[in-house]
Amino acid sequence: MDVSFFNELWTDLYYLLHYRHEEKLTHQNVRCMQAVKKKKDATVADVADVLQVTHHSASEHVKRLIDKGYLEKERSASDKRTVFVKLTVLGEDALKRNTELDEQKLQAVLDRLSKDEQKSLMDAFEKLRTEAKHVYGR
Repeated sequence: MDVSFFNELWTDLYYLLHYRHEEKLTHQNVRCMQAVKKKKDATVADVADVLQVTHHSASEHVKRLIDKGYLEKERSASDKRTVFVKLTVLGEDALKRNTELDEQKLQAVLDRLSKDEQKSLMDAFEKLRTEAKHVYGR
């Protein structure tokens, strides 16, 4: 398989179908919020692991996103020493606009496909996700 062609297809899809970005977020900001969203009960250590930075650097990223209203901290009910990082509603919305495809644009494209084509496409994406999680899953 030509991986560079696949990447071209992927980036074209994102370019054409992404939401309009309204926030001033860095790539690291977005990755930090993704780490929090994808891991249940995420901690600063989890963010550091995903970003491949020191605990101190991850803590600074988290602090800045808390100051902007995108993240919040919450103490564990079972162990008060543990602090979880959570997305706020504002953070959820910002992350959606910065990582997902615009659902209206995507639906307009999918509506042009037959039911069989839609199913084949969904099956292919689901298979790709499954294999990616198998190889790189956290």
